[in-house]
Amino acid sequence: MELRSLRAFVEVVRQGGFSQAAKVVFATQSTVSKAVKQLEVELGVPLLDRIGHRSEMTAAGQIVYRRAIAMLAEREDMVGELDELRGLKRGRLRLGLPPLGSSTLFAPMFVNFRSRYPGIDISLIEHGSKRLEEILLAGEIDLAASLLPVAEPFEWQAVRAEPLMAMMAVDHPLAKRKKLGLVDLRDTPFILFDSGFALNQVILDACEKRGFVPAVAARSGQIDFIVELAAAGLGVAFLPRNMALQRHQEGIAQVLLDEPDTLWHIALIWRRGGYLSHAARAWLDLARATAGDGAAPQKKNARASRAS
Repeated sequence: MELRSLRAFVEVVRQGGFSQAAKVVFATQSTVSKAVKQLEVELGVPLLDRIGHRSEMTAAGQIVYRRAIAMLAEREDMVGELDELRGLKRGRLRLGLPPLGSSTLFAPMFVNFRSRYPGIDISLIEHGSKRLEEILLAGEIDLAASLLPVAEPFEWQAVRAEPLMAMMAVDHPLAKRKKLGLVDLRDTPFILFDSGFALNQVILDACEKRGFVPAVAARSGQIDFIVELAAAGLGVAFLPRNMALQRHQEGIAQVLLDEPDTLWHIALIWRRGGYLSHAARAWLDLARATAGDGAAPQKKNARASRAS
């Protein structure tokens, strides 16, 4: 069984088709299709139900997918350890960051890290939390930033915890309040981020605890666009306090969200039991040193699973 065939199969599942998977693994669509077919022949079971242009995993495919992710991650760990042992690399850090909060929180840390460790090659990717967790489990990155709580397969180190600010038009009836709760906003449509952002689930879970499901007026992956929609009176948006304070503009009011369980509590996460390179450990040390009072007590622990 070749790891290349397993990688092809994993990407077909992730990307939702053979043509998209081919782009990720830098191969032709026919090569990917042959690799998956060869894997099915070798294992003696169909792994995919091919329905038109879509492919869905069979029961056997689900087992192989889960095992393949673990095998590919172990391969990345092995290569990383051997590279450091042989001294072939000064160091490599593969870091996954979410679009929300990266510029405010991690850009200064990135500059500091580069000045301390100029010989370390840093690879940055941006995705929502759900996608970052998938590629972290596959061993394609060393560390990722995600909101707490995180799922069982991960360990974590807290970086910062901030309350949320409700962003609304200045003529909104609640705009002059010092603080408010979610129940106060139940009749106002919410402006949320795209589905891959973990902050959405934090807000929606808190609303469910308060006994209501908010109407959603819009979703976007662009912070500035969301703020503009709120200023135009479309509804209420939510941002961590430091990000909100950087977006003072005409027509927008910011009110503290005084609500339990809605902290923007971001952490760096890695695979439980996975290999951490010297570069990854150096990043964690720097994050711990620069977190300051904004972070909760530093823990290397796993928390209960959450939806993203």
